[in-house]
Amino acid sequence: MSAPGPTTESPKFSRTFWTANAVELLERAAWYGVFVALTLYLSRILGFTDIEAATVSGVFSAGLYLLPTFSGAYADKIGFRNALLLAFGLLTLGYGSMWLLPTLFEGAGLVEYGTEVEFHGLDASWHKWLFVPVMLLVMVGGSFIKSVITGTVARETDTETRARGYSIFYAMVNVGAFGGKTVVKPLRASLGNEGLIVLNLFAATMTAVAFILILLLYKQKVYDDDSNKKSVREIAQALVAVLKQTRLLVLILIITGFWMVQHQLYATMPKYVLRMAGEGASPSWYANVNPAMVVLSVGLVTRMMKRYTALTSMTVGMFIMPFSAFAMASGNMLSGTEPILGLHPVAFMMVIGIAFQGLAESFISPRFLEYFSLQAPKGEEGMYLGFSHLHSFLASLLGFVTSGFLLDAFCPAPRTLSATELAQYEAAVAGNGPMPEAYAHAHYIWFVFVGIAAASAIGLIIYGRAVARIDARAAAEAD
Repeated sequence: MSAPGPTTESPKFSRTFWTANAVELLERAAWYGVFVALTLYLSRILGFTDIEAATVSGVFSAGLYLLPTFSGAYADKIGFRNALLLAFGLLTLGYGSMWLLPTLFEGAGLVEYGTEVEFHGLDASWHKWLFVPVMLLVMVGGSFIKSVITGTVARETDTETRARGYSIFYAMVNVGAFGGKTVVKPLRASLGNEGLIVLNLFAATMTAVAFILILLLYKQKVYDDDSNKKSVREIAQALVAVLKQTRLLVLILIITGFWMVQHQLYATMPKYVLRMAGEGASPSWYANVNPAMVVLSVGLVTRMMKRYTALTSMTVGMFIMPFSAFAMASGNMLSGTEPILGLHPVAFMMVIGIAFQGLAESFISPRFLEYFSLQAPKGEEGMYLGFSHLHSFLASLLGFVTSGFLLDAFCPAPRTLSATELAQYEAAVAGNGPMPEAYAHAHYIWFVFVGIAAASAIGLIIYGRAVARIDARAAAEAD
C-alpha cells in the first residue's frame, strides 16, 4: 500500500474575514441597485428636473469618492467594528428613508405622461429636497465601507493568504454589483415606476442584514499597526500637498475626462435608453456589460501590455473611449431600422458602447495607480495614493451636471412635451413613425462625450511627452 501523496491545504480565513466579505456583497448589491436607477428615482418619483436630478446625483457620487480617506481615519480612531455598525446603521436609515419619502406627504400618487408613468407627489413642493439630508446619510455611511472592508481583509490575512483574500474580496464586490443591478428590471417590470421606490426597501434590507452580521459575528482585534493611525487633520494636509503637485494635478484633470464618459453609464444611459428605446429596455442589465467585459479582458490586456509602460497602456485605453461614445451615438442614427438581435438599435449600440468602455477600463485602471504612485514624492506614495480617486470626484460633479443639461436639451422627459408631440412620441416608441423634433438630435449628447474623450486622449500624449522632456532635462542638470 503506497503512502498518500502530499496534499495542498486551502487557505483558512477567520470568521471576521468572511463576515467582512459577506457584508461587502450585501452593501454592493444595495448600492448598485439604487445608484443605477438613482436619476430615474429622482425624476420619476420625486419630480426633479433632469438638471436637478443630475446635479444631486453628481454631488452624491462625488462625495463617495472624496470622503472615504477621511472616514478611514475616523474608523481607525473608533475601531473597525464600531465604524461598520455606524456605516450600516446610516445606510439602512438612508435607504429606508428613500423608500418612505415619496409616501409621507399628502397628494402623492402616480401621474401618467404618455408611456412614461411617473410618481409626482412632491414635484410641486419643497418636500422633495428632503432627499438631500437623506442622501447625506447614505453618502457618509457608504464612505466607511471601502476603507474598513479592505483594511479588514489586509489585517485578517498574511503574506501567504493575502492574494487569495483580495481575490475573494473583489469577487464579492462584482457579485454584489451584478446582483444589485440585475434586480432593478424585475421590480420595474412587475411594479412599474413604483418598483423604483421598492428598490430602496430592497437596499435597506440588505444593509440591515449586514448590520446584524457585524453585530453578531465581527470581532474587533488590536493590531500592531494601530499606533500608525493618521488624524483627519494630517489627511487634509496631505490633500493640500497633492494639489500642490502640478504633475499630479494635471494627470488627475486629464484622467477626469475618461471617467466623465465612464460615469454616463449611470448619469445619462438609463434615461436615454428608456426614452429612446421604450420602457421595455433594460438599462440596469446593460450596465452589467461593463464589469463583464472587464472580467473577460483585463487578464489578457495586462499580459499583452506588460512590456509597455503604464502611460502607454493608459493612452491606448483613452483612445478607445471616443469609439465607445460614438457607438452610443450610433443607435439614434440607426433609428427606423429593424431590431438587432432582438434589441432596439439604440439599446444594441448602447451595449456595444458599454463593452468598449469595459475594454478601455482594462487598459487604464490597473495601470493608473502604478503611474500615479510614481509621480508621488519618494516615501510618500501611500499617502498620495489615498487621493488617487480625485479624478472620479471631479468626474462625478462635471459628468453628471453635464449630463443633466444635455438630456434637457436633446432628450427631454416626455412629460415636458406638448400634447401633439407626446402623441407622436408614443407612436414612435411603439415603432410607428419618427420621433418628435425634440429627439431628432438626441445622439448629440454622445458626440459631446466623443469630444471629451478625444481631448483627454490627446492631452495624455502631450502630458507624457512633456513629463519625459522635463525628466530628461532634470537628469542632464543633475549630471
